[in-house]
Amino acid sequence: MRLWRTLAFLVFGLCVIVAIVAKVAKGANGPRSGDWTVSRSEQAGKVEFSLIEHHRGGNSSHESDWPVSAFQGVDFAKPGRQDVHFTIVRDAGKIDCEGYLKDGEGAGIFHFEPNPDYARQMQSIGFPVDDEKQYAMAVQDVSLEFARQMRGEHLSDLDTDKLIAFRIFKVDKEFIADLRAAGLNVSDSDKLVAFRIHGVTPQMVRALRQAGYSPDEDTLIAMRIHGATPEWVEELKKHGYDHVELEKLIAFRIHGVSPEFIGKLQGLGYQHPEPDELIAMRIHNVTPEYIAGLQSRGMQHLTIDNLVSMRIHGID
Repeated sequence: MRLWRTLAFLVFGLCVIVAIVAKVAKGANGPRSGDWTVSRSEQAGKVEFSLIEHHRGGNSSHESDWPVSAFQGVDFAKPGRQDVHFTIVRDAGKIDCEGYLKDGEGAGIFHFEPNPDYARQMQSIGFPVDDEKQYAMAVQDVSLEFARQMRGEHLSDLDTDKLIAFRIFKVDKEFIADLRAAGLNVSDSDKLVAFRIHGVTPQMVRALRQAGYSPDEDTLIAMRIHGATPEWVEELKKHGYDHVELEKLIAFRIHGVSPEFIGKLQGLGYQHPEPDELIAMRIHNVTPEYIAGLQSRGMQHLTIDNLVSMRIHGID
């Protein structure tokens, strides 16, 4: 009798465990939901829209400027309080939102309904999609047409994550075409994202090529990181530095060789130091003020090498 009772308790306990696991699994695979907020944007015709998703382990959020046309049936110009219900439809699924607005700003809750055919269609193009990525692709509007366009650009290392990054940083067919038309045969997916992050534009590529340079992707990114812009290069040309190697231009920016620095040196009689000399002067703190001080004490006509050596050995 005791054995049967024990078995009954075991069976009951197992049923409870199975029920709990089933409930957890159902919750894990249930509809994605969270909060949304809308506020005014500094860009005309847009609002600042954020989605805050609640999930196990915390929250994730997305915030950016959206065109008001994305919110069908919502009148952001209407004064006072209004209840709103709108649906954002994307290839990856629908984001159903309800809540309120007051004088064009407000908040509410959302539920995401994935498109059951989207993952299969994306897989056929060569981009695997899981549940996490599908939600992100709906938020970022990674459409099937966009995926096909990017596949047609013959880019290296292009995958699902890169598609999402492309949409976040606005890498599209037009941007790629403009870069190639400017003379840069770019095909690296990571470099395209880096271009957008650091501000490498087709106009920059075109200006540098017109000035006689043929920069590669890494050099362009380094130039933007350190602020070696075409406009800055033009300022150097006014001081006689017409075609300095791009790597040395980057070194100029790193070490502080500026048009102003060169102008002050020229005023002290150093008409055209070599690029390497200018860099060495900045590294060792040979400043125009230091040179002027030496000249005021009668030390005229010192060479750049003399000045750098004196600084290295602490001669003031």
